[in-house]
Amino acid sequence: MTPAPRPPSGSPPTRHPASGLQRLLGRWWRRQSPSRQDRFVTVAPLVSVLLFLAAIISAFWYLRNEEFEREAESVKRDVEVIQQQLGLRLIQNQEQLVRLAGGLSARPIAGEALLPVIETFARDRPEITHMAWYDVRRRPLAIHWSPLHHGALPPDEESSRTSRPIEGAPSAAEGAFRTARQRLQPTYSTIFADSTGAAVFQLHVPLVDGSVFAGALVVEYAVDALLRYEVPADVSARHRISIVDLAGRTHASTVTAMPGAATRPATIVQDLPLVPALNGLLLRAEGYRTSIGLIGNTLFWMVVALSVLTVWMLLGSWRHMRRRAQIQRELVQETNFRRAMENSMPTGMRAMDLEGRISYVNAAFCNMVGFGEAELIGRTPPFPYWPPDRIEENARLLQQELQGRSPAGGIEVRVMRKDGTQFDARMYISPLVDPKGQQTGWMTSVTNITEAKRIRDQLSASHERFTTVLEGLDASVSVLSVQQRELLFVNRSYRLWFGSDPRGHALLAGGVADDEPVTSDDYDELSGLPAQELTEAGIHPREVFVETLQKWFDVRARYLQWTDGRLAQMIIATDITARVRAEEIADAQAEKAQVTSRLVTMGEMASSVAHELNQPLTAITNYCNGMVSRVKAGSIGTDDLIAALQKTAKQAQRAGQIIHRIRAFVKRSEPQRQPAQASKMVEDAVELANIELRRRNVAIRVYVAQRLPDLMVDPILIEQVLLNLLKNAAEAIDGAQMPPARRHIELRVVPRHTPEEGGVIEFSVTDQGPGLPPEVSQRLYEAFFSTKPEGLGIGLGLCRTIVESHRGRMRAENLYNGDQVAGCRFSFTLPVELAARAADAADAGVASNPTVTS
Repeated sequence: MTPAPRPPSGSPPTRHPASGLQRLLGRWWRRQSPSRQDRFVTVAPLVSVLLFLAAIISAFWYLRNEEFEREAESVKRDVEVIQQQLGLRLIQNQEQLVRLAGGLSARPIAGEALLPVIETFARDRPEITHMAWYDVRRRPLAIHWSPLHHGALPPDEESSRTSRPIEGAPSAAEGAFRTARQRLQPTYSTIFADSTGAAVFQLHVPLVDGSVFAGALVVEYAVDALLRYEVPADVSARHRISIVDLAGRTHASTVTAMPGAATRPATIVQDLPLVPALNGLLLRAEGYRTSIGLIGNTLFWMVVALSVLTVWMLLGSWRHMRRRAQIQRELVQETNFRRAMENSMPTGMRAMDLEGRISYVNAAFCNMVGFGEAELIGRTPPFPYWPPDRIEENARLLQQELQGRSPAGGIEVRVMRKDGTQFDARMYISPLVDPKGQQTGWMTSVTNITEAKRIRDQLSASHERFTTVLEGLDASVSVLSVQQRELLFVNRSYRLWFGSDPRGHALLAGGVADDEPVTSDDYDELSGLPAQELTEAGIHPREVFVETLQKWFDVRARYLQWTDGRLAQMIIATDITARVRAEEIADAQAEKAQVTSRLVTMGEMASSVAHELNQPLTAITNYCNGMVSRVKAGSIGTDDLIAALQKTAKQAQRAGQIIHRIRAFVKRSEPQRQPAQASKMVEDAVELANIELRRRNVAIRVYVAQRLPDLMVDPILIEQVLLNLLKNAAEAIDGAQMPPARRHIELRVVPRHTPEEGGVIEFSVTDQGPGLPPEVSQRLYEAFFSTKPEGLGIGLGLCRTIVESHRGRMRAENLYNGDQVAGCRFSFTLPVELAARAADAADAGVASNPTVTS
């Protein structure tokens, strides 16, 4: 035998990769503990079996998914083909209809002439239920109903309303008609049911004359016919093809389900939109798997059974070893968990045996009392953390604890630290039981409550102060639960007036009377709204009269959340009876002052009134004397006599009107607001003022805007304001001896709108007198201040009071021509009521021709 050649001396020995890997694995194996080696030896066969089972399952799953993907690809391909066919069909129809609409727009024809074209178009398209031509007002000019869908007789007008666009109707046909009119493009409607209950949708092709919408051609498609005539037979034989909406409702299908039988859900579903309609309809193709799954494969279950049997045999060999290791780990984990929990709790834990000897304390208890664990373990009463002055009390509590008579809510004790400081603590006691069920002692948890007790005492003191303040108020304060209708809080004033009855709260809130039944609606009509929005609402004060008490209250109510989360209503009511009585007295005095002002004004105008009445009385005397002379002379005919008598009656009527106006002006009456026209009030005021104006040789121009809304005012009071302003303007002009060019007054009534007042009617009186001196402007409305020697100083003050009582404003200003005063303007505004504003908003223009009266 020839010996193997030796490697040359000095060359390194050859190393095989397998031997190097083996040495590494050997070293790793030797470093493992025996228990870990046993575990690896046991786990390796288990891993091998599981890998084998996973490989078999993966192979079956792969083959199954391959088949599923092929079937899904077939379903997707078929639905795409159907989408293309249906889309091509709809596009062809749409293009022909667009050409037909263009021809109708270029060359209008009668509806009867279009019927043959429509019938020819619909004859070759069985999916069309009917075609129609509507003008811009939705009137049908030509309609053709397909006999294939509706039989020999077309539907009547009432049954075809669902397929016609009707203005204002919330139908799909009307929506498509409006969209086609707005966009001037063909528009598909959403799906709806026609008169026969079949699912249809429409195509609206607009007729455009230039750029103006002139009507629409409407074609209605039957969804069921689209599938029946456009889906190839081989596709419908392979898969179920349906048309569904976005909500998943099926409107047509190639497969009709048996009545009362549940349809098996498809495993493969493919949806594509119906183009070019894009009206929410989807083409849905559904397929079913033909192969059995993993659950029904016998070979698969045989492999699984063998694998499970092998795994069970392997698990049984190392279950005992694993159980021992698990028990050891749980013991270590429980010990660590208990130690960590005790160290992290701020609550002190103390254990005692049945004799009262301390057997255990945790770190939190040692930190709380300042004593170490060695100083406490084994100690018997008295304990070192008992205060010297409470040893007897703590000993009594300890005996109560050892006897098991401690309250479930714990006991409050005083504890002393090692440094001598003390704190309040609460102790909770529970029994210690061993594994045999025998009690071996007591476990006590100790919590420091010094800060919590301090906060509780402060809250109690604060609540007592708050209650004392509320009880001392002169106003009534009550809080009522909205849901339960019970009083949650009342103060002394409420109890004094209403007792403890919630009816008083209802009266203040504007609810029911004492003799009526109380319901939840009387307390709160907003109880259904969210509590946050109600509690954030502001306080709205109002005045309420309680008849049983004969008192007026200023009531302020708001919603709040009570301490337990319930929605409640709080009412603060202040007795304002004295203030209301004072206001009534002041209103009565103001009314008397208004009457006095009118009497003073008429007294100043007495001479002018006498002069004004002298003219018609003189004319009456002359007419009568003339008629008597001519009758005696026999030189007057019947016609002349009648004419003279008519003139005499006219002059007497004029004198009576003057007296009637003066009596109505100075007559004392209660203020009575009623709808009044600004032009009528101005006319009456100017009629009275003309007497004074003619006496002082002052002209007046009146401008009243036309179509002004009615005002809710007292006409007599407003006439008093206008008459006072006109008289003051005339006196200013006459007193300053103004030249004739500046002896005129302008009265204007125009509408205004300001951010502060909103919509108002402005009355302004403008004169060209000497104006208001600065010292007079500052005291213009001051009581009993007047620049006239005979004036009382109450005219302008009353005028402003009257205007403000009507929620208006009064202003006075000088007019300037450069630096020179050119006159003065007094103006006041009256608000327009809401109903009048709405009526006035419809008026487009305002007249601007002034009327001049001299």
